[in-house]
This record gives sequence, structure tokens and C-alpha cells, in this order.
Amino acid sequence: MSIPLIVVLLYIVVLFAISFYAKRRAQSGSTQYILAGRQLTTPLIAVSIIGLAVGGASTIGVSEQAYKIGLSAGWYTVAWGIGAVVMGLIMAKRYRQLKIATISELLERYYDKKGMIAGVICQIFIQLVITSLQYIAGGSILHTMLPDIFTFQSGMITSAIVFIGITFIGGMWSASLSNVLNIALIYGGILIATVIQYNTAGGLTEIARHLPQNIPYLDPIKGIGWVGIATWITVMITVNLSLQSIVQISLGAKDAGTARRGFIIGGLAMIPIGFVAAFMGIIAKTMYPETTAALALPQAIMALNPLLAGVTLAALWAADISTACNLLLSSATLFSQDIYKRFINKDISDQRYLAVTRTSVAVLGLITLSLAMSVSGIIQTIMVGLSLTTGFSVIVLFTMFMPKLCKRNCAFYTIAMSIVALLAWQLIPAIRIFPHVIYFEWLVCLATFMVVSLIDSRSIQTENVGTAKSA
Repeated sequence: MSIPLIVVLLYIVVLFAISFYAKRRAQSGSTQYILAGRQLTTPLIAVSIIGLAVGGASTIGVSEQAYKIGLSAGWYTVAWGIGAVVMGLIMAKRYRQLKIATISELLERYYDKKGMIAGVICQIFIQLVITSLQYIAGGSILHTMLPDIFTFQSGMITSAIVFIGITFIGGMWSASLSNVLNIALIYGGILIATVIQYNTAGGLTEIARHLPQNIPYLDPIKGIGWVGIATWITVMITVNLSLQSIVQISLGAKDAGTARRGFIIGGLAMIPIGFVAAFMGIIAKTMYPETTAALALPQAIMALNPLLAGVTLAALWAADISTACNLLLSSATLFSQDIYKRFINKDISDQRYLAVTRTSVAVLGLITLSLAMSVSGIIQTIMVGLSLTTGFSVIVLFTMFMPKLCKRNCAFYTIAMSIVALLAWQLIPAIRIFPHVIYFEWLVCLATFMVVSLIDSRSIQTENVGTAKSA
């Protein structure tokens, strides 16, 4: 048995041990399972948001893109960090004060039922797409680094078993506690591997000498360009303000101040890892210039000392696990809280609700595995899917800061038009006058919200918006 495989198997064993430890807390009630009893500390909030952000796109995806365009690919993770800091500065504290479990609860509390239903469906769809991409990245990592053991399909299935199993067992406690290990492994493994590869390649001068001169590989801006960087930042700020999996982390904090601090610390801490992952991709380009971007990084890693190769392999895989677990849990929470409990069984007991949420984790996990078989292009797909969060961000910002402009129908029509805008962007090339769909989404959603605000005469109840006391 190879050393890298042994390291990965040991890592899986430790993850499940953490999950079964977390189960003791999660088993005591649904709030413990989906929100960690609202007892997450600042460090746990920080590692949770880092774990959610630093997934397959922030490691494998960034490295692959850096293999093609250079260091500027690292701005993808920087954009995530900026989004998390903005969330911490203006929204994390307010969310924690609302005493809600899902973003859809906010929609129904201040708007109407149809807005809430549209929100649930849209949020679940967004998160299932992103989760499926973690399976793809996980399968790719295991197959390309251990090809004698895993096919791409068996790698995805193995990833799915671990993702679903950890989340099913311990919920938010499991995801948060395992992220302590995941983040240590991700940062330590990737950083050590990069330093060793850097020295093996002969230092920066030798790396630069072996790179194609027609591409600005070592320039931190030119590959993506300012427009591309601005687009990534716009998307990630939009996402951090309203995606359920991110909001749910803030709702699990023990108080509003903890939520705020955790997001700011986590956002700042994740910024460097994007450029480290990008530099790994650049070094891989010098070592394997004739191979494909997808294979270069795994080949470079497997050329390392077997133990270090196993740790780095586990670190890259950990990035997918940390992201997928939070996404699966938040999708299951949306279904159990806003669909099952709201429309199917309003008088459900807490233990039955816990069972439904766990079952939802398993079922939605299998759905995303099926979806993963037909999706490709990690960063591009994520960016398009995440643009649908624009409608939610517009609604939340108006609700929190300008509630007098909010009318009962604003939520439904804003979300509906965000979907229409995305479909139109994909089907009608003539409307693509912006560099990315996210700008078109903001224009459409803001216009829709304001038009409905002018037409609709029914105001929302603005008492205590964003000022409720912490639970």
C-alpha cells in the first residue's frame, strides 16, 4: 500500500472520529445540529468560513488557471476573503441578531410566502451546483494522484461518502470541528509543498527562465486584469452577503460580536492561500510544460517525498471536504426548515425534525453526486451559479438599511427577475454588454426592487429590522 494512500485513509479515520465526537452534541436537538446550538466561538467561525471558501476552486481550480495565465489567478481566493470581511463588517452581526435559521425565514418574516418559496428553491439550486463541483474536484484529486487505486468516478463516489457521512453524523458541530483539522492541513500541506517545489525548481530566477515569455506569469495583475479582478470581488461580496451556507455560519455564533470577528479574521486569513496555490500552478508549468493544466499539479505533487505527497494530497482533498460539508448542511436546513416544517408537517417534534434534516443531507448529497457527472469548468460554473445570489443581496441590503422602501412583493419579483436575467444572459448574446453576468444581475435586481417599491402599496413591517437582541 502506498504512503500517500495510507495518509489519506488515516485522514478519513480522524475525520469520522471527530464527527462521532461531534454527534454527542448534535444529537441533543435540531438547533445543535444545524446551528451548533449557537455556541460557535470566534476561531470556529473563522475556520468555518475559511473552510467553506477554500474549496476545490480555491486550490485545484486556482492552480490550474495559474498554469495557463499566471499568478493573478490567486485573486479568486483574495476576492473570497474580501467578501468575507465585508460580510463581517456590515452584515454578520445583523444576521445573528435576527434569531433566524435560514435566509428564507427573513424573506417570509418581512415579505410574503411566495417570496420565501422562490428563495428556498433558488438557494438550494445554487448550493447543489456548487456542492457538485466539490465532488468533481475531489474525484479529480484522488484519480490523478492515485490512478492505480481510484478512477475519476470512484474518486467522486469516495468523496461523496466522506462529504455526506461527516455532515450526516454531526451537522454543524462536525463541520466546524473538522475544519480545525482541515484548515491546518490545507495551509500546512500546501505551503510546505510550495516551498519544497520552489527550492527544487531552483528559485525564482530559474522559474522565470523556464516560463513562456508571451504570458505574464509572475505579474499579479495582468493575467486576469483589473476588470476580471473587479468582477471576482463583486461576485464574492454579493455571495457573502446572502448565500445560506455563509449566513448559517454567522447564525451559529454565540453572539453578534463573535460572528463579526470570526468573519473578519477568517476573511483576512484566507487571502494569502490563493497566491500560494497559484504559485504552485506556476512551478508545475516549469516542471511539466507539455502536459495539461489539470495533470501538471498532481504530477508535481506526486514527485515529492511520499509522506509529503500524501499530506499535500490530503490537504487538497480537505479543501473540498470543508466546503461540501457546509453546503450540504445548509441545503438540508433549507429543505427541512422552510419546506418540510413550513408546508408538510408544521407540528413536527424536534427529534423528528432532526431526523428529517439528516435524511435531507443524505438525499441531497446523492442528488449532487448525480449532478456532478454532467458539470465541468469549476471556476466558470461557480461564478455563473453564484450570480443568482444577487437578488438575495439586494433584498437583504434594502431590508436592513432602507426598510421604508421595502414592499411586500419586492422579494418575489426581485428573485424571479434574477433568474430571468441569468437565463437571458445565457440565451441572448446581444444583451452581454457587461464583462460578466454579475453586473447585469445587479442592474436588473436593483431596477426590479425599485419599480416594485414604487408600484406596490403594501409596506413591510419595519419594527426591529436588524436590531433584534441576540438569541
